[in-house]
Amino acid sequence: MPGIVIVGVQWGDEGKGKATDLLGERTDWVVKFNGGNNAGHTVVIGDEKYALHLLPSGILTPGVNPVIGNGVVIDLEVLMYELDALRSRGIDTSRLRISANAHIITHYHRTLDKVTERFLGKRQIGTTGRGIGPAYADKINRVGIRVQDLFDENILRQKIEGALDQKNHLLVKVYNRRAIAVEEILEDLLSYVERIRPMVCDTSLLLNEALDAGDVVVFEGGQATMLDVDHGTYPFVTSSSATAGGAATGSGVGPRRLDRVVGIVKAYTTRVGSGPFPTELFDEDGDRLRARGFEFGTTTGRPRRVGWYDAPITRYANRINGITDLVLTKLDILTGFDRIPVCVAYDVDGRRFDEVPVNQSDFHHARPIYEELPGWREDISGARTFEELPSAARDYVLALEEMSGTRISVIGVGAARDAVIVRHDLVD
Repeated sequence: MPGIVIVGVQWGDEGKGKATDLLGERTDWVVKFNGGNNAGHTVVIGDEKYALHLLPSGILTPGVNPVIGNGVVIDLEVLMYELDALRSRGIDTSRLRISANAHIITHYHRTLDKVTERFLGKRQIGTTGRGIGPAYADKINRVGIRVQDLFDENILRQKIEGALDQKNHLLVKVYNRRAIAVEEILEDLLSYVERIRPMVCDTSLLLNEALDAGDVVVFEGGQATMLDVDHGTYPFVTSSSATAGGAATGSGVGPRRLDRVVGIVKAYTTRVGSGPFPTELFDEDGDRLRARGFEFGTTTGRPRRVGWYDAPITRYANRINGITDLVLTKLDILTGFDRIPVCVAYDVDGRRFDEVPVNQSDFHHARPIYEELPGWREDISGARTFEELPSAARDYVLALEEMSGTRISVIGVGAARDAVIVRHDLVD
């Protein structure tokens, strides 16, 4: 079973990096297939904590080959900063390979992202301001700059000129900002050429050859299902395909090569940025979950919005992604609650919805219908088998499994690398 996709089930920050790391020792390749440095993975190895934004988390595991696929948009400054930071801590980064077809985030993308968001006022999307959306927009508008363009200065100059010809009018006449010089962007991008050159190749060919050889390839999605540009809570979404289908288009392998889809879901729910969130808490329970779970964005540091577990969302993600296994993270954060509400359906103006409403307006007005489950007070961080969990914790997991419609194969019970319970193997 060589092709394994890892996707977030909720609005991101579910712990995908930890799941990838769990597979790491039996994984040959880890591929980042969408997004940019607008998402982050935090991986704890022993006493060391690593916060990754652009790099695949597999780069931390010796012997694993990390790949940045064509579906990613790359900020070269961030890429070099992360590589240098890992090297300074003794991590070997020489195995990283980058798709020649991946698009590049430039200074003008970051500028447009920030000024556009401010211009929207109350209608802000809640972007990270890192230029992700504008870079993807240029990709779709066919005026983007790809990694391969760095190696032909004439083509690179022409593409920058073509992009800035329009964007400078927008910056100056609409947003009252200064025009950006072509030479400024050209000089900046060319400064990275020699460092990135050894990493760039045809990663589609590389990955297909690896799959042909029987290697285990893990496709690691950024963001999550409810932030997918097609299937998420549009327009409060990211700009890329964060679902399992994006693994094929974002890496250049056929969908028949994807054998297992692992969905990562928290034992409660969080999201960052604007948009509907039916189970969001504004009380002491929410503050308690946020503090205990340290719910602050890995990339932005922003406090995450916090709520109880939402079973309809998990069922929706199962359907969209074809999930075969769930990894339930942060179960330990619920320790100490006497009763734990779980959203089983929604009330929309007196109508019951057992599934996520297709109409965005309905979802925006949805109110959770809860079932309460008994809590537990025992410390579960040392549990390594399902039987070692308190009975109430086991019942909670089994209830979520039944409500969500997919087996829960792995349970996270702490921040440490080995703080997991494996009920079903994710590879075999």
